Amino acid sequence: MKQKGGNVKRIKKPWPTKKAMEQIYTEKLWGENESAFYSGEGSHAPEIVKPYIEVLRTFLGSFERPLVVCDLGCGDFNVGKELVAYTKRYVAVDIVPDLIAYNKRHFTHEKLEFYCVDIATDPLPSGDCAVLRQVLQHLSNKEIVQIVRKLVNYHYVVLTEHLPDGDFTPNKDLISGQGIRLKKQSGVNLLAAPFNLEVKEEKVVLSIQLSKGQGRIVTTIYTLP
Repeated sequence: MKQKGGNVKRIKKPWPTKKAMEQIYTEKLWGENESAFYSGEGSHAPEIVKPYIEVLRTFLGSFERPLVVCDLGCGDFNVGKELVAYTKRYVAVDIVPDLIAYNKRHFTHEKLEFYCVDIATDPLPSGDCAVLRQVLQHLSNKEIVQIVRKLVNYHYVVLTEHLPDGDFTPNKDLISGQGIRLKKQSGVNLLAAPFNLEVKEEKVVLSIQLSKGQGRIVTTIYTLP
């Protein structure tokens, strides 16, 4: 757009998701602890993490034949490390290369694999169950649409999202890495437009109420057709 004096006003384009997530970890925007990488209270607060691990262990342990689990957005792996033993194979991916390199050095198990993957643009690892724990809430609708198209290759999807209290308008768009939809009184609903994930069964297995005005963290298990 032309401005007075013939100058051109440049419209700043949003950063790609990878760069945004790298900045979050480098500048410790989600907080910090003794580790080089920290995925925030959602991955460390006992009142959030312990009930989730218990629910997932129960779910994974209910199968006669253990599942191949794909953790799509594994973060600092403080949660995932508690689930590996309950699977046939645990494939953990994240978009930040240095984070994956760190995880490979610090977490080892015969059932565990780490890969650097952009879950929106890259092929997803094959498996029985996809786990997305507070990942989609950080992504744009365009990226979520791309991910949903690939989720149909799994039998189960375990989705955890930070949602507002009460009624809300789902799936308001945002720029990836720029907070979550809670500030817009919105949250991700994969069954609603524009995602329209088709499922055979939907079961809410955990809802953790946070302090007043902070919403709730809800875990839903979807069985796909």
